[in-house]
Amino acid sequence: MRLRVEFTTEPFDLDEVPGHAQVAREVVEAADLDAVDVGPFGNTVEGRADAVLTAVDGLLRKSLEAGATRISLQVNVVTEVGR
Repeated sequence: MRLRVEFTTEPFDLDEVPGHAQVAREVVEAADLDAVDVGPFGNTVEGRADAVLTAVDGLLRKSLEAGATRISLQVNVVTEVGR
């Protein structure tokens, strides 16, 4: 199974990247994922279910430790071609 996760961390800061957002970026960029798209208002990652779920666990734990007060997630199963 493949998953796509869209997430945001809060609070926002338009002047500089908050520490919790930087930590979230580091977690997903270091993970064994097929695609990572990080932006100022939303982020998307995609890959094998086990890799995505492991990355989400690290993302939640480390972002909260770094000061995130809210993390919004949307998880979608990616339909593979031919299935």
